[in-house]
Amino acid sequence: MMMHKIPFSSSRLRSLTGGLALVAALSACAAQAAELTMFRDPNCGCCLAWAEHMEQGEKHDVTTIDHPDMGSVKAENGVPDDLRSCHTVLVDGYVIEGHVPAADVERLLAERPEGVTGLAVAGMPMGSPGMEHGDHRQPFEVIAFGPAGRSVWASYEGSGA
Repeated sequence: MMMHKIPFSSSRLRSLTGGLALVAALSACAAQAAELTMFRDPNCGCCLAWAEHMEQGEKHDVTTIDHPDMGSVKAENGVPDDLRSCHTVLVDGYVIEGHVPAADVERLLAERPEGVTGLAVAGMPMGSPGMEHGDHRQPFEVIAFGPAGRSVWASYEGSGA
């Protein structure tokens, strides 16, 4: 088998590098412009506040669906019982449960780690997105879950108040 050496001129290399940069930029834009579908109990107001958090800066569009049986939505999407919160979001093949900060959702969509089904913030910690209460913040963790098990995706400190 003969191997041919293809000469790379600096202009060809710049062109290739520029093309790769464009692909990376477009991929980042695609991750940021995600469309989210949020299932929520129609009587819950903090879910709408979380949706507003996700839409800040017009990065994401959130479609809300009022659902009378949230337990079935969570079960159908593989949300572990101990990680459940008030709303369940589907985005680009992932499940986002509860008050997960936008930056963590964006990181998940950009990194797309193997073995992760979704992210969850269990319960409704005060100070998490959609649960703001002045300067008071409870500490909370964002948990990545899926076939690979569980891990802490991010940790947030409380305010000490």
